[in-house]
Amino acid sequence: MVVLGSSSSCCSVAIVGAVLVLVLVLNGADLCNGGKTSTFVRKVEKTVDMPPDSDVFRVPPGYNAPQQVHITQGDHVGKGVIVSWVTPDEPGSSEVLYWSENSEHKQKAKGKVNRYKFYNYTSGYIHHCTINNLMYNTKYYYEVGAGHTVRQFWFITPPEVGPDVPYTFGLIGDLGQSFDSNRTLTHYENNPQKGQTVLFVGDLSYADNYPNHDNVRWDTWGRFVERSVAYQPWIWTAGNHEIDFAPEIGENQPFKPFKNRYHVPYRASNSTAPFWYSIKRASAYIIVLSSYSAYGKYTPQYKWLEQELPKVNRTETPWLIVLMHSPWYNSYNYHYMEGETMRVMYEQWFVTYKVDVVFAGHVHAYERSERVSNIAYNIVNGLCVPVDDQSAPVYITIGDGGNLEGLATNMTEPQPKYSAYREASFGHAIFDIKNRTHAYYNWHRNQDGYAVEADSMWFFNRIWHPVDDSTSV
Repeated sequence: MVVLGSSSSCCSVAIVGAVLVLVLVLNGADLCNGGKTSTFVRKVEKTVDMPPDSDVFRVPPGYNAPQQVHITQGDHVGKGVIVSWVTPDEPGSSEVLYWSENSEHKQKAKGKVNRYKFYNYTSGYIHHCTINNLMYNTKYYYEVGAGHTVRQFWFITPPEVGPDVPYTFGLIGDLGQSFDSNRTLTHYENNPQKGQTVLFVGDLSYADNYPNHDNVRWDTWGRFVERSVAYQPWIWTAGNHEIDFAPEIGENQPFKPFKNRYHVPYRASNSTAPFWYSIKRASAYIIVLSSYSAYGKYTPQYKWLEQELPKVNRTETPWLIVLMHSPWYNSYNYHYMEGETMRVMYEQWFVTYKVDVVFAGHVHAYERSERVSNIAYNIVNGLCVPVDDQSAPVYITIGDGGNLEGLATNMTEPQPKYSAYREASFGHAIFDIKNRTHAYYNWHRNQDGYAVEADSMWFFNRIWHPVDDSTSV
């Protein structure tokens, strides 16, 4: 027993203190020397939601005109499309008429309609219709609103699934409906690389930031993004702002607005819930996970992912992409380490199956990691910091869509070794698959011209070309 205040104890404390300082310095040396923290300084200004009478929220003219039209993939392999829309005045028809660009023969698909109530709000009539057995790589026109006001849109189906099929994905997260959100979407639409499908990493409308989770803001958001999502699929990931759990106003069912409005093809991959599922698209296998559903051992999500990863045939779909909302590697002082328990559960699998890239949101800024893992640690070996691991994915945080909560500007210092590039700006990204070995990735900040790349890297596929693609010196 050491008696505080004795000369021997003071000496002991001094020695222990010196050792602790040395350990911290050594650990700091290992953690420091990260990549690049951008020197770009965005003008500091408040992020403000667009007012309800903004033109981007305009209700389409005509009696019972379909609005909030959006599409997503409707099956596992890209031959199906889910078409969704809302009619405000009466149910109307749930049919979709569709035809290929080179055909005048219109086909019909029959959908379903539902409504929901949330506190003092009652939704319009929400329609979902799945079109199946489409031809690959074909432009289709489609019409909704039969019987009253008919509106026409189009989409292009992906190429047939295959190992060397090029395809271009857009990346957007945490979008919301602010003036900055509009800049992000406009920037994406005008990007000369022309994304064909958006991988959306969660947090859609931010309606829950309004009193009583004002669901009118779900309607305005749906009309805002229609200009993109009615013409190309957005692949949905549920974020924390989709939970809408509000027992204080009697709303005890999580995800109610999201589940009613945004359908996904989860049953096609044997998932038991719409929050985790998978699809194939061109040469990519995309796995969507839920940061806000149970993911511990033996939970439905855990058991599904355990069975799903061995199914991925990298000869057919070389690129393995994972979407989630809460990032596992994040060097901002916002939501710091919130994804840690999920990382502990699943990171070993990501390394074992050589996931190429993980996209997340949640932190309202941008960050790209090197290929690292933190799976070596056990209770006695002390290996508790991330290390370079060429079997690990690159982790990209892209929660920078522009929502009213504003930017995450406070970063942890020093920049961790695993962090390759970080910047507190709003923007979007492009993941452009060239073939089975190479993909080109670039991130665009809203303040730049449409073709300017603020960050970029060549991805080398972990199975077909597993060479070091790190970018930090």
